[in-house]
Amino acid sequence: MPMPVTHMATTTMRTMTMAIMVTITMIITAMTTTRTIMPRMIMDTITIITTSIATTPTITTATSMLMTTNEPVTGRGLAEREAAALYRLMTWLSPAFPVGGFSYSSGIEWAVEAGDITDVATLADWLDAMLGDGSGFCDATFLVHTYRVAEAGDDATLSDIAELAAAFVPSRERQLETTSQGRAFIEISRAAWDVEGLDAMVAACRAPLVYPVAVGVVAAMHGVPLAQTLHAFLHALVSNWISAASRLVPLGQTDSQRVLVKLESAVAATANRALNATLDDLGSATFRADLASLRHETQYTRLFRS
Repeated sequence: MPMPVTHMATTTMRTMTMAIMVTITMIITAMTTTRTIMPRMIMDTITIITTSIATTPTITTATSMLMTTNEPVTGRGLAEREAAALYRLMTWLSPAFPVGGFSYSSGIEWAVEAGDITDVATLADWLDAMLGDGSGFCDATFLVHTYRVAEAGDDATLSDIAELAAAFVPSRERQLETTSQGRAFIEISRAAWDVEGLDAMVAACRAPLVYPVAVGVVAAMHGVPLAQTLHAFLHALVSNWISAASRLVPLGQTDSQRVLVKLESAVAATANRALNATLDDLGSATFRADLASLRHETQYTRLFRS
């Protein structure tokens, strides 16, 4: 283990002091013996002192080393582009971004009333299915394809994807949920986060932009990387589902976080699937969740709009 800098400096100073004391003793001894060897002794003594000083680190050097000892060798901050992308994603997909996501449950309210969701385990299972085999995977796939065609400036294909995404929603309330959030996301982006080319892309679409399509268009126009956008989108989607369930079951804050922990790997797996999926891979196998979104329309007491 290397010697600490402060200890090294102290040891060096002690060594120099002892050397000087020894040489002074030698000089005094020489002066008391004979004059003929005096000049030679003095020269030898000066050489010893000079060599010791020349080969010893100075206090300034030791202090400089001490100041940099705790700094990571490979540490670096975010590049300007990376920092801007992270800042925008954290803003756009935050619960504080005013798209109204807090007022929708994606059918979870009916699932709670029907007894399908009663605790942490049943909620985690329900959301895992929605994420990997239902609307989560479909929305992620639409976001990926939207991003790529918007980045390429292919507004004709973008219009086709937007139309397909709008038609892919299984119920009237889910249609309201995703189109209202998509519309709000675009309007706020234009007002506060406008970027060149965004208006033209939106105008080229024949159908209203559903939420994942809106996020994909805006992220592509701002040059925010696709993989990070997709992962952040899915995290926001799952977080909103958990937030709705926490008020309905109800669940405490700690239990809500436990569900989020359980879904971490599912979010990553869904993102990876969507990045490699084609539009032909779209499909849902969560019939019970689709039924929940249909039944919610006639549910007697409701806190949420879907």
